[in-house]
Amino acid sequence: MATDDGTPSGDIRVLLALDLLLSSLFSVGAVYALDLAGIGEYTWENVALATVFLAVVTYVAVLRE
Repeated sequence: MATDDGTPSGDIRVLLALDLLLSSLFSVGAVYALDLAGIGEYTWENVALATVFLAVVTYVAVLRE
């Protein structure tokens, strides 16, 4: 939800935690699918890199002003 002036309401720590959780779940699936397709290799390093990338992109996209 947002307030009348357009700023998000709620605790930013909750948003960051949800962002990391959902990004990690999506990254596990995406890296696994890439491994099945023979495009990439399923390693925890690749999952971690994908998680960080998705979390940063989501943070920038949602909180840009």
